[in-house]
Amino acid sequence: MNAPILVTGGTGTLGRLVVPLLRDAGHPVRVLSRRGGRLADGVEHVTADLLTGEGVDPAVRGVDTVLHLAGGPKGDDVATRHLVGAARRADVRHLVYISVVGADRVPLAWLRSKLEAERAVAGSGVPWTTLRAAQFHDLALTMVEKMAKLPVVPVPGGLRLQPVDARDVAARMAELTLGTPAGLVPELAGPRVYGMDELVTGYLTAVGRRRLRLPVRLPGRAGRAYRNGDNLARPGATLGVRTWEAFLAERLRRPAAEARGRAA
Repeated sequence: MNAPILVTGGTGTLGRLVVPLLRDAGHPVRVLSRRGGRLADGVEHVTADLLTGEGVDPAVRGVDTVLHLAGGPKGDDVATRHLVGAARRADVRHLVYISVVGADRVPLAWLRSKLEAERAVAGSGVPWTTLRAAQFHDLALTMVEKMAKLPVVPVPGGLRLQPVDARDVAARMAELTLGTPAGLVPELAGPRVYGMDELVTGYLTAVGRRRLRLPVRLPGRAGRAYRNGDNLARPGATLGVRTWEAFLAERLRRPAAEARGRAA
């Protein structure tokens, strides 16, 4: 019987996609979260708080591999240090972490937290693998949806994104988790780079809306980093296959179909 793979953030956007892939590969999975979850074949749920460290040691006990997907707007460095300590004490053989493209180049607090988390993993003494991924299509959609609710859409000049589909990231994370420790691997991003105006245009076209747009300038060092493309994947990165346009066509078709079903 294989030892279970511990997955933090297993109930989130990425975790919900990765866990079935690990199960399909024949591995039992233990999902760590603060609130637990529903029972499923081959999946157990444990409760722990990564930010305080409460319950983390028992959650890690008895696993050989830890896949760390949990993250938030702040505190990722603290949470990761708690997890790293527990993994070291439990003699974990492989610690896999997902970070963000640009964590080492864009001067924002939440990215600095990601970079410190990377350093905690690399200095843990536990064999490790870290993947930096670009922003998910889901996050880009949330952003442009909020912008499009305004009568005039602010469009940051020079801001470019290379959004990647969460399913592409999930497949890569499962592959890395089931492989051997590889250190910092090539970044993963979407197949195309888009200006912010292109992302907004794609969304407005898909939902059949029109909005006036107002170019704005991102201030400070972070704005300069974004204009320099420091948030974009480096040469040699792995590229996903699903484009922003394909994601929008699929995602926005579902609510429309559901609405038609309710009306019928």
